[in-house]
Amino acid sequence: MAYTVLARKYRSRTFDEVIGQEPIATTLVNAIKVGRIHHGYLFTGTRGVGKTSMARILAKALNCQKYDAPTTTPCGECDICRAIAEGQDVDVLEIDAASNTGVDNIRELRSNTAYRPARARFKVYIIDEVHMLSTGAFNALLKTLEEPPDHVKFILATTEIQKVPATIQSRCQRFNFRHIGSDAIAKRLGEIVKTEGATADDAVVQRVARLAQGSMRDALSILDQLLSVSPQKLTMPVLDELLPPAQDEQIFALLQHAAAGDVAAALSALDRVVAGGRGLESFCNDTIEVVRALLLVRTCGPDSPLVDIPAGTREAYVELSKQFELSHYVQMIAMLEELRRNVRYSGAGRALTEALLARFARMRQWTSIEQLLAQLPADAAPPDEKKKNPALENSPQRVWVGKPGEDEAPAEPARADASPVAARSYTPAPQPTPDDLPGSEPDVAIPVYDDTPPPPPARRPGELVRRELSVDERARIERDPVVRQALDLFNGIVIDVRAPLSAPAPSTAE
Repeated sequence: MAYTVLARKYRSRTFDEVIGQEPIATTLVNAIKVGRIHHGYLFTGTRGVGKTSMARILAKALNCQKYDAPTTTPCGECDICRAIAEGQDVDVLEIDAASNTGVDNIRELRSNTAYRPARARFKVYIIDEVHMLSTGAFNALLKTLEEPPDHVKFILATTEIQKVPATIQSRCQRFNFRHIGSDAIAKRLGEIVKTEGATADDAVVQRVARLAQGSMRDALSILDQLLSVSPQKLTMPVLDELLPPAQDEQIFALLQHAAAGDVAAALSALDRVVAGGRGLESFCNDTIEVVRALLLVRTCGPDSPLVDIPAGTREAYVELSKQFELSHYVQMIAMLEELRRNVRYSGAGRALTEALLARFARMRQWTSIEQLLAQLPADAAPPDEKKKNPALENSPQRVWVGKPGEDEAPAEPARADASPVAARSYTPAPQPTPDDLPGSEPDVAIPVYDDTPPPPPARRPGELVRRELSVDERARIERDPVVRQALDLFNGIVIDVRAPLSAPAPSTAE
């Protein structure tokens, strides 16, 4: 007797056996119960998530001979159910669109839809990888897909929904098949291992589920390979010998070394990832997903529906997520995305990746802007000083209010680009009366400007202010050795001299 691989042997045969796609199964069951069976369905999703299996289950539910009408619980034992499960029924035609891409193939399909089914209630066309059809074939299918005969149902399946024309999508009920969770895959694998008469460590089942990356078919293929090596008991040494560690486990360990500041260990972990055959671009993509998971755990908590991590690693993710700040995660994702674009065309991709990991290992030593601001004392500067523009405060272009030689504090420096008129205050003059302007009525109030400068603000003790210097004082300052050394070093000139008013003469230059 020929051996049947696990992916075919344990394929879902009823709606109740569907793993990971329960919402879609529930919708189809309700549609059958109320008699709202559509003439066209479009199943989209990645490989191995149950699109073809769901199509066959729906075909059996429509045509099961045990019942006089479509049922939600096909028997799986009648001739039609067994033939559909094997893909050999004459009324349920599975078409590979990759091998039947032309217009002639669709024309033949259209001509065959006119004939009633040989023994079933409905003639069902399951077109797999429908995105492979040519543009002409899609156009030839439009009319039949929109208004097929009552005895015809279409089920289209694709992994690349963006390649299916909108005109086709609008004529079907679309169902998006999501990735199957690692926990659901692990639970199913445990049941299959027991059915096969073997035992497996929980760690083995969890790793196989993660290696499958949401595909039940991939998980069953890996399990089939492991049972060929060790039919009785699956242990971690057997798994390590046959398969490399899951990519997320390697990256998680790498980030743990980076959080600990161990650059050497992080680079060694990268070497193991690259030695396992993963490209640097794939490494960047996978690392972004792990960092994103840590970011979501840190912000939303491990129980958030946004977080998709194995249940057995939740505590480890929570612990690692606390090692970095939110700003660190934002920077890490941005740097990884930039690295992903660079390694594609750079000849030094390995060096760029190692340099980035070295930055990750030192990232915890960086102080965030929020922490720096929090360390500032509340009375570091008066409120009015905090509002000043430092660029204008340090600019040599200043407007001082007062006369040369006055020992008064200057007014607040005005903006260098401010208009002279705008800098002055004005009060509107009283509106003239008809007696003042006989024979005319005034339309506009005439403003009268007041050039009197505003009173100077209160001076703080020890404040540096400008005072007019004599020629001898300026010359003495410019001859000062320290001043001359600074001017020669920076190729500068003396612009202004300020000193506390209590000092007899200024002694510092800027």
